[in-house]
Amino acid sequence: MSDELDARASYDRVAAEYAAHVRDELAKKPFDAKMLDWLAERASGRGVVCDMGSGPGQVARYLHDRGARACGIDFSPRMVAEAQALHPPSIPFAVGNMLDLVGVADGAYAGIVAFYAIVNLAPASLPRALSEMHRVLAASGTLLLAFHVGETVTHMDEWWQKKVSLDFYFHRTADVRQLLEQVGFRVLEVIEREPYPDVEYPSRRAYVFAQKP
Repeated sequence: MSDELDARASYDRVAAEYAAHVRDELAKKPFDAKMLDWLAERASGRGVVCDMGSGPGQVARYLHDRGARACGIDFSPRMVAEAQALHPPSIPFAVGNMLDLVGVADGAYAGIVAFYAIVNLAPASLPRALSEMHRVLAASGTLLLAFHVGETVTHMDEWWQKKVSLDFYFHRTADVRQLLEQVGFRVLEVIEREPYPDVEYPSRRAYVFAQKP
């Protein structure tokens, strides 16, 4: 619990800087944008798509602008406040924890996108987070999970000249796939790419489309 509280407080401290940094990032990442387009197509007409770990809401806004009924959930109240200030009220953002989505009904979402949202989750916490995503996803709904590939763990004490305490975890693609299947998902597609030079952190990225049967 202390690690979770440290992470929440850290993101609260850097929320404004983080929002400014990622606001237009998808314009520089066409592959990420294409993955989101595919998710929007899969969920079209089926219901709400939730941006899980939404931060300042740039992913939810991208989906909204392409016709999806989007919402966002993040555990940092300051990040949620940034998202609410930056985007129209037709995109609802709320404080919530993907490890325990209190108040979210079973089968609430037609789609879920978790774009690098598991970067602060240790491998031991992944089954719980993926189980919650499975619970709140509707039958035949689609999850798009993106993450950094590898086994690296790094710790950050300062970010944008502000004190933080954050651990960042990379995950092996085969391990994530196995966990998705163990909690009940059917994996549809797994795609990896190399990083965009001078645009993002230089790590290999994985994108997994999975469906709740």
